[in-house]
Amino acid sequence: MRNSKIFLFICTTLFLAVFLTACGNSESTSGSSESTDDSAETEQSSEDAATDASQEGEGEVNIYTARHYEVDDKVYERFTDETGIKVNVVKGDAPELIERIKREGESSPADLFITVDGGVLAHAKQEDILQPIQSDAIEENVPELYRDEDNNWVGMSTRARVIVYAKDRVSPEELSTYEDLASEQWEDKLLIRSSTSLYNQSLLASLIELNGEEEVEAWAEGIVNNFARNPDGGDRDQAKAIAAGTGDVGIMNTYYVGLMANSENQEEVDVADQLGVFFPNQDTTGTHINISGIGLTKHSPNTENAIQLIEYITSADIQEFITSQNYEYPVNPDAEWPELLQSWGEFKPQEISWDALLEHNQKAIEISNKVGWQ
Repeated sequence: MRNSKIFLFICTTLFLAVFLTACGNSESTSGSSESTDDSAETEQSSEDAATDASQEGEGEVNIYTARHYEVDDKVYERFTDETGIKVNVVKGDAPELIERIKREGESSPADLFITVDGGVLAHAKQEDILQPIQSDAIEENVPELYRDEDNNWVGMSTRARVIVYAKDRVSPEELSTYEDLASEQWEDKLLIRSSTSLYNQSLLASLIELNGEEEVEAWAEGIVNNFARNPDGGDRDQAKAIAAGTGDVGIMNTYYVGLMANSENQEEVDVADQLGVFFPNQDTTGTHINISGIGLTKHSPNTENAIQLIEYITSADIQEFITSQNYEYPVNPDAEWPELLQSWGEFKPQEISWDALLEHNQKAIEISNKVGWQ
C-alpha cells in the first residue's frame, strides 16, 4: 500500500512538471530577456487542468499568478518539500486572471491571486474577488504599510523606482528628486521606458497623489523635453543606453540593476558596474516603491493551505531567499538584505495609499498622452 502511494505521488509530480514546462516561462530572471510583469504576453495553463487539480484532494493550493520569476517556482517547490502540500500554478496577465476568477465564480479553483503593482491589487479588491486574510503570523511578518487596510492582500516583496546614472559622467551630488529630472540640466540626457509601462504609470500616479495633476503634467512635459532618445525597450535597455553614452541618467526599478549585476551575461555585468543607484526625494516625499502582493480569493477551496503558503512566503528565511535571488526588497523587516542592496543603503520610501495607484492610473495615462510621452 505504501509503495502504491509513493508510485502515485511520483507519477503526479512528473505529470505536473511536464505540464508546467509545456506552459513555459517567458519571464525568467536568469535569461537575458526583459522580465516585465505587465507584459501583454501571457502564460496560462488550461482551465480544465486547473479544475481537475483542485479536485485531487486537500493537500494542495492553487495559484493564479502574474509574477513570472524562477525564484517563485523555487519557493513553491520548497513549500511542497517541507509541507507535502502540492502547489498548482496558473500564470498569466493580471487583468485576464482577474476576469477569469470572476467568470469562474464560486467554482473557481483559485486559492491565491499574486501580482505586482498596488493599483492592480486594489483593482482585484474592487472587483470583489478577494477575502480578508486572517492570520496572526502574517500580520507579524508583514508591517501594516505593506498590507491592504482590510487584509484582502498582503505584500510579498517591494521594488524601488530609482534614478540610475553613469558613474563616470554624473556625480550623485548633482541628483536630488524626480522633479529635478525635468530641469534644463538634464536636457537630452534622460532615458526612460514608454509610458505604456505600468511601472511608469504608477510612478506618475504616485506623483499625482503627492503633487497634483497640474504640477505632474508640467513635470511630464519637462521629462519628454529631456529625452535622450524616444522611449525604447525595458529597464535593462535604459541601463545599456547609459553605458553606451546615449544618455547620462535614467529611471529604473532597483531589482533590474541587481539582476544585471549578478547575470550570467558578462555584458550585463559590465553595464551594471558602470551605473550608480540614487534614491530620489529623500528630503521630501520619499522614493517611489511598488509592491508584489498575494490575495486570498473569495471562493478559495483550500483556504487553510493557502494561508499556510502566505505565512511561508512572508517568513523571514523565505523573504531572504527571494531577495537573494531576485533583488527585490523583503516586506518582512526581520529578513536580511543581500550585500548588493545593503551597499546601496537604506532609504525613505513614499508613504501613500496603494489604492492611489489605481485611482490616478487613468489620469497618468491621459497626461502622458497629452505631453507626447509615448
